Amino acid sequence: MHDINDMLVFAQVVKARSFSGAALRLGQSKSRVSKAVARLETALGVRLLHRSTRRLGLTEVGDAYFEHCERILEELALADNTVHRLHQAPRGTLKISASVAFGTLHVAPALPGFMAQYPELNVDMTINDRLVDLVDEGYDLALRITSAPEEHLVARRLAPIRRKICASPDYLRRHGLPRQASDLCRHNCLDYTHMSTQGQWRLKGPDGDIALPVSGTLRMNDDEALSQAVVGGVGLALLPTFIIGRELQAGRLIEVLPGYVPVERFLYAVHLPNRHLPPKVRAFIDYLLQRFGEEPYWDRPDSVPGSPCHGPSSGAGGLSFSTPDG
Repeated sequence: MHDINDMLVFAQVVKARSFSGAALRLGQSKSRVSKAVARLETALGVRLLHRSTRRLGLTEVGDAYFEHCERILEELALADNTVHRLHQAPRGTLKISASVAFGTLHVAPALPGFMAQYPELNVDMTINDRLVDLVDEGYDLALRITSAPEEHLVARRLAPIRRKICASPDYLRRHGLPRQASDLCRHNCLDYTHMSTQGQWRLKGPDGDIALPVSGTLRMNDDEALSQAVVGGVGLALLPTFIIGRELQAGRLIEVLPGYVPVERFLYAVHLPNRHLPPKVRAFIDYLLQRFGEEPYWDRPDSVPGSPCHGPSSGAGGLSFSTPDG
């Protein structure tokens, strides 16, 4: 492969029909332009131009070679225009990754409004609970729920992700309402097996951090499925509010021991470091920030009708519960 700059200089000489004209177009000296063409001819081992004091002409080989150089110039111009166009407004394809539960409940419903704002943008969304590799798999960004994003990625915090200890009104009628953290040891505490501390709930309470051993008759690796068991009265569980917001607002679940909560995690949009963040990535992050925010709709009793977590704020509604001892 020969020096592409020499090829482009040669093409400009042909277009200008002189070395001096090409030098003017390129902002270079006539001597530098002449040397570039001579260097290219030496590398190719052929003469590309007929030179005389009065005119400059192409050899047969030079004519054929110029056609290819001209196409390269056109492709470079198209490449420059494409880059400029894509960096002016969100266009192209946005490839994103999100977890199954959050992606299904909250990201997928957000896409119609986002895509309506940016009709020239396509979205390629992968929903799974696997930690994708942004570089190897070509993702523009990933939505991750964590307390500590990876240091080599740029992380933008989008919303708090809270978990609450919950049970159904029916379960609490039958088994009593826990009044203090130690009461949980006598309850059927259902376990989410994807948590790193299985069989133990690490909570922040009025007296600081505690690690509470719990046990129960049901273990699941999916929060959505686990929440259905809790709504059905099987036991207590520590569940994310982005899944059970509607159930809490409707009174189908009751928060117990509200003074005890796990370490708060957050939803982050993570992407590779980039001095020039593509508009499509910036637009999606801004859209989700506006949609979720520091007090997301699934945590608000006055959430917008039709949102995934909207429901009447009926609370405990006059229910009374006994203590664990009856």
